[in-house]
Amino acid sequence: MRYVFMRYPGGKLKAVTFSYDDGVRQDLRFAEILDRYNLKGTFNINSGFLGLSNRITVEEIKEHILGKGHEVALHGKNHMAPGAGFKPVFAITDILECRKELEATFDMIIRGMAYPDSGVKAMHNGNDYETLRTLIESMGVVYSRTLGADNDGFMLPSDFLSWMPTAHHGNPALFDMVKKFLEIDETRLYSSAMYPRLFYLWGHTYEFDKDDGWNLIEKFCSEISGKVDTWYATNIEIYDYVKAYNSLVTSADGRKIYNPTLKEIWLNIDGKTLSVKSGETINL
Repeated sequence: MRYVFMRYPGGKLKAVTFSYDDGVRQDLRFAEILDRYNLKGTFNINSGFLGLSNRITVEEIKEHILGKGHEVALHGKNHMAPGAGFKPVFAITDILECRKELEATFDMIIRGMAYPDSGVKAMHNGNDYETLRTLIESMGVVYSRTLGADNDGFMLPSDFLSWMPTAHHGNPALFDMVKKFLEIDETRLYSSAMYPRLFYLWGHTYEFDKDDGWNLIEKFCSEISGKVDTWYATNIEIYDYVKAYNSLVTSADGRKIYNPTLKEIWLNIDGKTLSVKSGETINL
């Protein structure tokens, strides 16, 4: 038997992504920092708040977010927390309206989301996660960031509709996590520990206006960028790649792998890195 683990594009072990909420004015400064360090971010937008004085405009999103390769994702039309204080139908309506309005505004398909406020950690009024998950999935949403813990093992989610980030940027242990992440060396890992790693940072950019936060995020971006073993991607790019990897078809004896997707997929098999091109079958 072989140990087989996914690798990110180019055979890379690690990935980094960002998720920032609410579409506030400070997003523009943050997007410029990401651009300067060749990083990619996901910006979660409330369609009902577009045009308000403290929010970025449609044209700014087109130029500085989408135009620079970042992602726009859903955050509820009016920022209603699913399951927190009302029946799921109202939160689901808020999410669906957000998707329809943002897709119409930006002439694109939007499949990602961040749960407003409490994520899925607070369920009241008889609500439960499985019901909420089914409803959200039925609307064509494929991933949603939640809250409630630190994912400092840098794990990919087993459930993308309850995607736990690594940390908030204000976490006092943030740079300890960065050091731990950067020190992961594929050549020194046990065979069973050669799974891919992800550093997923989240927050609100208006928080950078407090406590010298702009220097903090600049330091974070400087330290984590430019690594040859790391893929810098948006949330949806990571989801789509993992989904494609999980679509690989393997023969019963494990000696053939077929890639039915449109992406080239990279793997590590017993310490050897290789790729399977779109439509290709490889023999091991």
